Amino acid sequence: MSIILYGVPLSPYVRKVRVCLAHKQLDYKLEIVSPFNQPDWFLELNPLGRIPALKDDELSLADSSVICQYLDEKYPNSASLLGDTIEQRAAVRWLEKYADYELAPFATFTVFQQRIIAPTMQKPTDEALVQSALNEKLPPLFDYLEDYLGDNEFFVGESLTLADIAVSCQLMNMEHGGEQLDESRWPNLAALHSRVKQGTAMHTMLEGEQKILASLK
Repeated sequence: MSIILYGVPLSPYVRKVRVCLAHKQLDYKLEIVSPFNQPDWFLELNPLGRIPALKDDELSLADSSVICQYLDEKYPNSASLLGDTIEQRAAVRWLEKYADYELAPFATFTVFQQRIIAPTMQKPTDEALVQSALNEKLPPLFDYLEDYLGDNEFFVGESLTLADIAVSCQLMNMEHGGEQLDESRWPNLAALHSRVKQGTAMHTMLEGEQKILASLK
């Protein structure tokens, strides 16, 4: 097996790459590397010490966006996850960045981290911080995505792209932290997330994630 993915399943960035690999029907090995206290050899793959990283034969890559773009271009055996036109590819890159840099600080690094990770590290949950994220920080971001999506089935074009995957991966971590997207307030975004979550690529790995969550609790 030539493809090795390094990281942990509950990371939204690792999940994003795993969904891309599944979409491309590529076999790979997931080698567990924690986001904390990585071994020295991992820093040779990613000197920033962040997950995920990937090896494909002799090629080593870091950063989920770079990895997913590489996989889409290297293995064009299914519909492109990057869009079909210059305009679509630009829109996909923008929405992926929006998910990774705007949603992540609150959905993953606040709600998920405070509710799930902090207790495993014997740290108290800062519930005030969580409530601020849920009631103040995230709603305007969800408003933007709801308006952007409109009545369309996907964010960009007529099929699944990296934009849909990236947004859904952040929403999944918020769910793992015990919070559901309000379907009455953001119905289109909630419907999109449900479609991505129920798709074969993500659905099969979420069962494993639930088992990990149960063991942490």
